[in-house]
Order: sequence, then structure tokens, then C-alpha cells
Amino acid sequence: MNDPFTVIFMGTPDFAVPCLKSLKECNCVVDRVITQPDRPRGRGRHIEPPPVKRAAETLAYPVLQPEDVGSDDFYEMLTARQPDLFVVVAFGHILQKRILDIPRYGSVNIHASLLPAYRGPAPIQWAIINGESETGVTSMLMDKGLDTGEILLSEKLPILPDDTAGTLHDKLSVLAAGVLTKTINGLASGTVRPVSQNHAKATYAPMLKKTDGWIEWSKSAGEIERFIRGMTPWPGAYTFMGEKRFKIFRANVCPLTENQPPGTVIPGFDAELRVACGKDALCIQEIQADSARRMGIEQFLKGQHIPLRSVFT
Repeated sequence: MNDPFTVIFMGTPDFAVPCLKSLKECNCVVDRVITQPDRPRGRGRHIEPPPVKRAAETLAYPVLQPEDVGSDDFYEMLTARQPDLFVVVAFGHILQKRILDIPRYGSVNIHASLLPAYRGPAPIQWAIINGESETGVTSMLMDKGLDTGEILLSEKLPILPDDTAGTLHDKLSVLAAGVLTKTINGLASGTVRPVSQNHAKATYAPMLKKTDGWIEWSKSAGEIERFIRGMTPWPGAYTFMGEKRFKIFRANVCPLTENQPPGTVIPGFDAELRVACGKDALCIQEIQADSARRMGIEQFLKGQHIPLRSVFT
């Protein structure tokens, strides 16, 4: 195919923005950008546009924000555009098969894992929590299943020992843009061909809820340290001491200096908060008390006394 693809892009959050911008480098013409409606965001609950809308307007792409992507009106509008390709990146909606079947060359999705591993809505967080040494980005042709379509391209990325879900998200979003560019240009030239997934090796990355950030001190310190990184920045790893809630942002594994039940504060060096775990101990490095700001542990301990043998739950 020598003529450029007519593309309709669907995406919503920050992760999708580099992919949208990368379409300038593809053999394609962006007909429309479809994103979710403006919604209340942040503490002030002000109505704000999604990041993809802001980026699309900067790029002078027409933007649509349908309330119901399952409606006949939406389906008929897409059909009338006669697109060659849909590109879907973190759109936040499940699309009906009749919609996926509209484009002449199919619907391409970008997923932040090395499929078939970590299908589902939270692949970045679960790859860190589970201690994977690498992850990546996969482009695939969408079908009616959840991340089950044929693979087009994939590229790997190492997970570093200090990566959080936030830092890994940003690196993968940049990688995703490159994968998308190669995918579209490869489809246009006929050099990229779909390959079926090995469904027997599929794993799933379920959606996270705010309550999922609770720290289970009975787990090993290594597991908890990965959990904290995987839960940062959202939903955040947290624990309680009595009625008081603490968010933990950074920690490292250290020796168990005293045999105490998991969650117990045990002796450590000066300006150190060391907590017994199911195996080894955890030295907390960044913490935030309710109604306070995030701070390093030395500064935190200057203003808050945490007695030895007190217990996090």
C-alpha cells in the first residue's frame, strides 16, 4: 500500500499522548481523534479535558468526545468516515466487535506488556509487584477478547531496581510511540504480519482499586518493597498505626535486627525506621502521614516520634 492510511485515533490519558504525536511520522492521515468527555479532576474537582484532547488540539486534529461508544450514532459516524485503520491506546472503553470491524485494515491496539503476559488494565503495576526483570510494549490487531488479538510487533524494556509504576509508565509510553510508528509503517509496506498469541501462556493484570494499596507486613521485605514501587504513584502503598494512616513511597530491604511480629518497629541506625516483615525487614525511606506532605525519613522522624515495638497494621 503506497497511499497513506486514513486513521482514527482513540485514547485518553497521558500514556496515549506520545503515540498520538508519533502519527506525524507515520504513513497516515489522522481523520479524527476520539477521547473521553471532559470530567472533574483533582482536589478541586474542576472540569478538565483529558490529556489526549489537549494534545490533539495542539496538533490541530478534529476531536470527538462521545458519551456512549456503544450507540448506533457512534457506529454510523465511524462507518461514514471510511477509515483504513483505528489506533487505540488506553482509550478506557471496551469497543464492540462491529466497531472493530469497520476499518479496512483492522484496529491496532498498543498494550504496555509483552503479550500474552499481563493482559488486562494494570500491566505496568503488576510487572513490578511480581518482580519481573523486563516488560515492554506490544502492538496487536484487536478482536472481541481482552488483549487476545494477533501480535504485530513487540519491544522489550528492562525494569530497573528503582523503577516505580510512575517511572516505568513514562518510559513505556515513549517506547509505545516508536512501536506504533514501526507498526503502521510496516503494515503500509507489508513488512509487518500478524502472529497469533500463545494463549496457554497468558497471564492477567487485574484492575487496581484504592484499597489495594494496603501493605501486608506478613510478606517478605522484598515483596513489600516491590509492592510499594508498583503502587506508586497510584493507588499508593499505605499502612496504619492505630487510627493514623501512613503512605510509604520508597523503602529498601534490610536485615532483621530483632525477632518481632511483622509490622513491628525494630532497632536500626539513627534516623532510620526499620520494620519487621515476614522475612527480613524494611527500612522506610520516604513516607507521608495523613494531612502532611511527603518527606524523607530523617525529616519525618524529626517531627514525629515512632517508638520501638510500636506496630504498623
